[in-house]
Amino acid sequence: MEIKAIKTEEDYNQALQRLEEIFHAPIDSKEGDEAGILSILIEKYEDENYAIDAPDPIEAILFRMEQMEMTKKDLADILGYKSRVSEIFSKKRKLNIQMIRNLHEKMNIPYDSLITDY
Repeated sequence: MEIKAIKTEEDYNQALQRLEEIFHAPIDSKEGDEAGILSILIEKYEDENYAIDAPDPIEAILFRMEQMEMTKKDLADILGYKSRVSEIFSKKRKLNIQMIRNLHEKMNIPYDSLITDY
């Protein structure tokens, strides 16, 4: 087992290839330990080089509405008024603190996604 830091794209591809080879190794085996360590190194490299920005609040709300099969009327029940939903989706009105709390509590949308500037 030769573990080294992942510094380049070539290192990254080699680590992915090795992880694919040993992915199903038993957890308490030498290869299982290697897979665990490689997973951590790969994740760190991806976080640093392939970061994915959080969606803007509108995208997050629309995505969650689709998952929950909600309508704009359902969202209006959470935000208070149907006109607010239209204003928010057209970006004429920003989310206030109470709206953010309600969306988080009732739709389980992460706060990080709701407070992002848009």
